[in-house]
Amino acid sequence: MTADRHVEMVEVGPRDGLQNESTLVSTADKAELIRRAIGYGARRIEVTSFVNPKKVPQLADAEELVALLPAREDVTYIGLVLNRRGAERALATGRIDELGAVCVTSDSFGIRNQGQSSDESLAAAMEIVALAKQAGRSGQITIATAFGCPFEGEIAIGRVVEMAKRAADADPREIALADTIGVGVPAQVAEMIGRVREAVGSLPIRVHFHNTRNTGLANVWAAVTAGAATVDASMGGLGGCPFAPGAAGNVPTEDVAYLLERSGVTTGLDLSSAVEAAGWLGRIMDRPLPAMVSRAPAFPG
Repeated sequence: MTADRHVEMVEVGPRDGLQNESTLVSTADKAELIRRAIGYGARRIEVTSFVNPKKVPQLADAEELVALLPAREDVTYIGLVLNRRGAERALATGRIDELGAVCVTSDSFGIRNQGQSSDESLAAAMEIVALAKQAGRSGQITIATAFGCPFEGEIAIGRVVEMAKRAADADPREIALADTIGVGVPAQVAEMIGRVREAVGSLPIRVHFHNTRNTGLANVWAAVTAGAATVDASMGGLGGCPFAPGAAGNVPTEDVAYLLERSGVTTGLDLSSAVEAAGWLGRIMDRPLPAMVSRAPAFPG
């Protein structure tokens, strides 16, 4: 499943990487982060979210940031949205190419994260995809807390499969399975991707892992070998959810690129440039970032 394969990577650092940080990064530095991501080869970038600025003040500058994005026909800029209002804001910028919609597997997390039950969040996500298509853009659907909920615990795989099958009716660009709180393990990942792929046919599967319990990279490999087409990652390994207690950073872009490229799976990313960008981001955040590859000597030298 990995020989001669290419796996697309989505850089989520500008949005998921920064949304839970106590340090407020300037709009200019966010724009520089995106420019550096483009520089190391990222061609799909989750640049911000269009949500209530009072709840996520780190991303209150969404429109201002989008206005600074480099004009690139070869780059897809993604805006995360949770409802019609957010979708309308993102589309009104004229610069967002793709809407990222989110539904959740549990009512408890859904109410805290977006003020909706699980079923309501799925209906909203499907509506967002329709709005994107009406505007000539693409839309994707992420199933959050697919591997476990911080409030309700275990989530049955059957529930995730059911949601994915219903989400597929909206004909999104892809369906993403997100381990929002970093509880997934490789066997679970492989089984879930296999069952979801069977349920949604040819629709591509994207994965989004947090490294809270140090299983993130193992989960990436399990996902890729099970047929996932796209992997989310965050520069330096920053990330977390304001509404998910204890959710640590995303899998680091440079660590995932190293894992895949050394395993014969191409990503289109330049590792040395990604390491350099992560070093810059660490200086902006004024602390070492979680990624491991950036701390180690280059190999091969």
